[in-house]
Amino acid sequence: MTMSDISFPITDFDMAARSLPKFDDLPNFHQYTGCAWDVWGKDDELGTVNLLTDEVIAEASKEIKAGKVFGLNMPINFPGKPVFNRQPPVHNLWMLNSACNDDSITINTQSGTQWDGLRHFGIFGGHNVFYNNTPSEVLKRGQLFITDPEEINKDKIKLGIHNWAQHGIVGRGVLLDLVRFYTDNGAKPLPYDPWTTHAIPTRDLEACAKAQGVTFRTGDILILRVGFTQKWYAATRPEREALHTREETFAGIEQSEDMKRFLWDNHFAAIASDQPAIERWPCPHDLNHMHSTLLGLWGMPIEFFDLEKLSAACHEAKKYTFFFTSWPLNVLGGVASPPNAAAYL
Repeated sequence: MTMSDISFPITDFDMAARSLPKFDDLPNFHQYTGCAWDVWGKDDELGTVNLLTDEVIAEASKEIKAGKVFGLNMPINFPGKPVFNRQPPVHNLWMLNSACNDDSITINTQSGTQWDGLRHFGIFGGHNVFYNNTPSEVLKRGQLFITDPEEINKDKIKLGIHNWAQHGIVGRGVLLDLVRFYTDNGAKPLPYDPWTTHAIPTRDLEACAKAQGVTFRTGDILILRVGFTQKWYAATRPEREALHTREETFAGIEQSEDMKRFLWDNHFAAIASDQPAIERWPCPHDLNHMHSTLLGLWGMPIEFFDLEKLSAACHEAKKYTFFFTSWPLNVLGGVASPPNAAAYL
């Protein structure tokens, strides 16, 4: 799939998007290929969310046909025992008086369904920088206590999740239902275990899109169903809880130049899947993490949604594109956030 597949009326923005550099024209940052730091300016903190313009959002809203809405968020309470050694959510409720209650929630913002923000993952190999060449030591750690707009220090909240929260991640969502693609709609078994290390190649994403009749548009939010959450719901409680006790191994997109070229040259605004790492995990030792490219070099939102109900609805409607909205928590300087995401068919 290339930009030549665009099939909707060309706007001024799309013409500008076509002038964006191709992946192969992006410079390297040391051993990391495809550095997009100069594309939106040295002070940019939105990354590929810049692609979600008024024109793109207005065009995407036309995807709503049946008026059906699907939340893509697991309950904050799940998983009760998160992977990657993250803290489990804690929910406290108490009575203020005889007919009034309050509650509080303490969560690791990446314990369940989530967006990874630009403070989460940077460039390794001794470089220790984040998006737009932001040195690691610039990003504040520890308690960030801000009580008033007049107290906001932009340096302290640089690259925070609030940038996406205040802009919104809104546009056309595209589901590539790889589970149905690989299994011929359930007629045969999935050819891999989603809870083991397995690389999904670029050619399979392209073939799935072709089989579904999908062509890509500038600013699409690409969403991949690879089977992790389907297995999570079907597993026994001991099987689910055992996930956090062992080394994380997941099926996900391959770490390859072809995958980078596919994701950049199609000008996706964001990418998510139904597994908590988006990429094959762990990353082979001789390759760089896709996290470093997507977050560190491009500023692209990534990560983890619940796609089971949406998958069934798209299959029934034979329609795999939809209006998509996501409003992350508006946390100044935040690293990540539950997605608060929905698809509208």
